[in-house]
Amino acid sequence: MGGTVLVVDDEKNIRRTLRMVLEGDDLEVRDVERAEDALRVLAEEPIDAVVTDIRLPGMSGIDLLQRIRGTANWAAIPVLVISGHATVGVAVDAIKLGATDFFEKPLDRDRVLVSVRNALRASRLEREVIALRSAAGAREEMVGESAVMRRLYTEVEKVAPTRGRVLITGESGTGKELIAKAIHRMSPRREGPFVKVNCAAIPAELVESELFGHEKGAFTGAVARKRGHFEAAHGGTLFLDEIGDMPLAAQAKVLRVLQSGEVNRVGSDQVFTVDVRVLAATHRDLERESREGRFREDLYFRLNVVPIRSPALREHPEDISLLVRSFLREFCKENGLKAKSIAPGVLDALRGRGFPGNVRELKNLVERLVILSGDEITLEDLPEESRHSREARERTAAATVSVAVRDDDDDDDVGPPRAPGERATLRQHRDDAERAYILDTLKEVDWNISRASTLLGLERTNLHKKIRALGLKREG
Repeated sequence: MGGTVLVVDDEKNIRRTLRMVLEGDDLEVRDVERAEDALRVLAEEPIDAVVTDIRLPGMSGIDLLQRIRGTANWAAIPVLVISGHATVGVAVDAIKLGATDFFEKPLDRDRVLVSVRNALRASRLEREVIALRSAAGAREEMVGESAVMRRLYTEVEKVAPTRGRVLITGESGTGKELIAKAIHRMSPRREGPFVKVNCAAIPAELVESELFGHEKGAFTGAVARKRGHFEAAHGGTLFLDEIGDMPLAAQAKVLRVLQSGEVNRVGSDQVFTVDVRVLAATHRDLERESREGRFREDLYFRLNVVPIRSPALREHPEDISLLVRSFLREFCKENGLKAKSIAPGVLDALRGRGFPGNVRELKNLVERLVILSGDEITLEDLPEESRHSREARERTAAATVSVAVRDDDDDDDVGPPRAPGERATLRQHRDDAERAYILDTLKEVDWNISRASTLLGLERTNLHKKIRALGLKREG
């Protein structure tokens, strides 16, 4: 198993015996006589476990235990105590203070080895769990430094510590689940369970059973009692993803749980109380759905206490570089590949692509690039549509500069489109380029003025003026 064990005992024979036993099991051993010396060793060397006598000259073994448990860098180190017959009661107290185990004198070789091995194994497993949680947390972090994302972070930080229900809206692939996990992780319920339910993936006839559980024999196929998601999330957070796809009958029962906190399994009259914070998400317009009778209005108001909108990727294209590099590291590590570089022009090409599937589409694309590319991801590795998008952006780059430096008060002085075959003046050439660029952007966002103004770096009012001045009209 390996590892370094620090032995602390003022009896030379005990130290020598423990050294022989532990080194015979391929462990490295450091031994000292006093607790004060042990603290010095701990500060200077990496130690995997401590074995200490309770009775020591100067600082006692109990005092040493408390110092180790009270120091952040050492708190996870397993400490095993040695007790004489007269100090067994003290050793039991040491367990209550955080000692991992104890053994009595005279020392039994097998007992010592089993105790130390178990302590090292448990410590190693705990470190692995912490590392895995850290890695999982890194994969679940929201990425972005744009103004749009900073506003989102602020909203999450404000709502997370409260008990308020949150309705997360936004297009598919924008990361609504990441927002829900961030709220849970920053809330007082962070140590409780986070239970996700994809309402769109559950057959209508099984929704109630999945949410509330069922008793054995409640229906055909119910061969045993089953806990529902509300019960599983007790003390934590229940995330109802795509709640707009939940059947109306199940909506009524969810409303009752939100009002009373009481749940009963399908096939049972027994009612029990659950303590659950509900977060919901949907890509649908629930206000319109409720007006048209497809979603309960009272449930909508119950869920929509704090609305949070997950922005589409086209609203913050400046974050694409950060996202690409983050996904690149993740997938290289996941596939056992060395870090890959990105050739010039690749990020510009990706920023020029629409990504209707949002961050999810970008993530899938990066995974494909990692798997199929060489040591460097080049423009040739990109899908054809991304290369074409880049070329279109390059053709209008000069027009972009012109748009940026023009005085907005001059917008009304734009000439009409020139006739075919007519030679363009410099002003007409600039207007043609500006007209094509703005029209291309408007089509890209389906004429959503707010999103187009964000992409173009213009105020909404200025964009409206340009549309009128340039004679732009939506087809159909």
